[in-house]
Amino acid sequence: MVETPSRDIQRGSVAPNFNLPNSNAEYGGDVVGLSDFDDSKALLVVFMCNHCPYVVHIADALARVARQFEPQGLGTVAISVNDVESYPQDAPDKMTDMSKKYGFTFPYVYDGSQRVAVDYGAVCTPDLFLFDAEKRLAYHGQFDDARPGNDKPVTGADLSRAIENLLQGKPVDAAQSPSVGCNIKWKPGIDP
Repeated sequence: MVETPSRDIQRGSVAPNFNLPNSNAEYGGDVVGLSDFDDSKALLVVFMCNHCPYVVHIADALARVARQFEPQGLGTVAISVNDVESYPQDAPDKMTDMSKKYGFTFPYVYDGSQRVAVDYGAVCTPDLFLFDAEKRLAYHGQFDDARPGNDKPVTGADLSRAIENLLQGKPVDAAQSPSVGCNIKWKPGIDP
């Protein structure tokens, strides 16, 4: 596993469009796109995969945070992006299993071309992007400071604080620690 920090992305940048097949069709339908969240007061886009120990480490808490803020207007979508030819454990059928295991109540979509990840500037799993109602980036940072093996509790405190402030119309703290995770497993020829 190669520990990789998320890139610094300009706050206020607009969420790139996407329309991707959903492995968790119980939530969101067969294809999910950015426009499906037009009525959301905030949108959390999480680039992740099934096998990454950093993702697995926060998966339960991520599901809880999404459920906690959904009634207040948070939309959430997870996007799996790894090359499944090299990493078959990240294939869409395994995504369905992960959604059930952790109780995801949000779409978990598959970016087979990896173009959406490139458009967003995602480089690691998990890579968290929180947008306001106008789909402008308000937060791009860590879930919290827990990592596999560091014995810190998984709370989701950093992300939760950003979501809460955004939904309450308060400023989101400009000081944002990058997310840290495994590097995205790019297909040959993809230049992130």
